[in-house]
Order: sequence, then C-alpha cells, then structure tokens
Amino acid sequence: VEEAFYTTNRVMTVSFHKFGEYFPGTGDVNDVGYDEGKNYAINFPLHDGMDDASFKSVFEPVIGKIMERYAPGAVVLQCGADSLSGDRLGCFNLSLRGHADCVKYVMSFGVPMLVLGGGGYTLRNVPRVWTYETSVLLGTEIKDVLPYNDYFEYYGPDYRLHMPVSNMENLNSAEYLEHIKTQLFGVLQEVEPVPGVQIKAVDEDAMDTSGDAAADAPAGVFSKHAASNCGATGAQAAAGVKSANAVAPGFSSSPASMTSRAPATAASRPRGGS
Repeated sequence: VEEAFYTTNRVMTVSFHKFGEYFPGTGDVNDVGYDEGKNYAINFPLHDGMDDASFKSVFEPVIGKIMERYAPGAVVLQCGADSLSGDRLGCFNLSLRGHADCVKYVMSFGVPMLVLGGGGYTLRNVPRVWTYETSVLLGTEIKDVLPYNDYFEYYGPDYRLHMPVSNMENLNSAEYLEHIKTQLFGVLQEVEPVPGVQIKAVDEDAMDTSGDAAADAPAGVFSKHAASNCGATGAQAAAGVKSANAVAPGFSSSPASMTSRAPATAASRPRGGS
C-alpha cells in the first residue's frame, strides 16, 4: 500500500510494524516517501514483544499528530491480527483489548473510517479479535463466554473471547520508543494539509442523470454517477474534483500487513505485532 502512494501527498500511509530480519525487510523509519510524497509515508519500526502499554504510548501520540497536521478526510484502518499475543508468525504481545483500543482511538476523531482485517496466523485468535473489534465499532457489549457453535472446540480449553498474553520479553525500551517517536514528529512537522474539496448536496430533480453527467459535474459537486462507480475518493476525482485527504493506518507484525503500512489517509497499522 505504501508503495502505491509513495510519491503523492494526497494519501498519507502509516505503519507500526516489526522491523529487522523480518520479511519483507521494508519500513525503516527513514522511509518517508519521495518527490511530492516526501514526509507522507510514516513508518514506526518495532522490536519483538510489543505489549499493550508500549503500543499505546506510541500509537496514540503519532496518530494524534497525524490527525492534527494532515487532517484526513477519511481513514482506512487495517487491523492485522498477527500482532496479537500467541500468533504463529507475529512477534508482538498485544491483547484483544489493547488491539481494539487502537480502533477506539481512531474512532474518537469522528472521521469516516473503512476498517479492514489483515494478517493473523493463529486460527482461533483471528475471529476473536475481529468479532471483538466489530462489537467495538458498533458500540455493543458482547459476553466473554463463547456460545456453543460448530467450531466450539477450536477455542478450548477456556472457551472465552479474551485470552491471556504471554510472558515474552518486551525488547522495545522506553528510550527507543521515545527516540523513534521524536524522529517521526520531526517528519510530521514538515507536513502541510493538502486542500480538500467541499462536498455539496445536489438536488436529485435538478441533476442530469445522463451518461455524461459525471464528466460535466462542476467542481465541488459530488457526482452520483461517480459515487456509485468509484467510491468516495474516486467519485470526487471522477467528478472533476481533487479528492480529499485520506489516511491509511495499520498495525501488524509483518510489513505485508501494512495496509497496515499505510493506506489512503493512512492512520496506522501495527505491522509486527498489533
């Protein structure tokens, strides 16, 4: 995802991920974008053992600064499950609640969100986290005790939604996290919001519904034709208007779960353990 938007300032990508001797080896803190996209790719490289408290200490300040400086019009949030404790390939130690706290935090800004899944290689934990985060998004409490179902035996021996984290060592020192955070704040200090476009409602009766309507739509108008064919950002572009800023965040243990590494208007995604 980051590569797709590496040379544009229309989309900021953000990724929190495992880095160092880990596939695919991308996502260094100095990878910040190129040309017009310089400073619009944000990478927070992390080490093994990232826990809830440590992740919160970097995720919220960085995302908060991005929302302040870049002011995205929408956020694509990829919630990779490979950052959960006990993942077969991931190296982080996040709980379901710690993982979902990232979703809650991004929701708190009141910006339109598209929430996606991502990596995750311990079968019984992937549906756990996505079920729990769906409940968080809907503002609905769900019970910790799992209801009986055809796959009930997968979730033994506790048969509960939430599972304990491991006692693995957290190799992310407070000094290291503060150093990287300060470095990224310096990058974000150079960011200027890209002007978006004010969307105006159009009276259906006054709207030309012919096939050429989208091409003739005046600037600032959201074309219904474009909207139905392209989605929000594409719709504005198809209507002859520059699209609003978007941020794509993600979190996971592998750089590949980066869309997670930076989706449009990318808020951030823990690639390497969240």
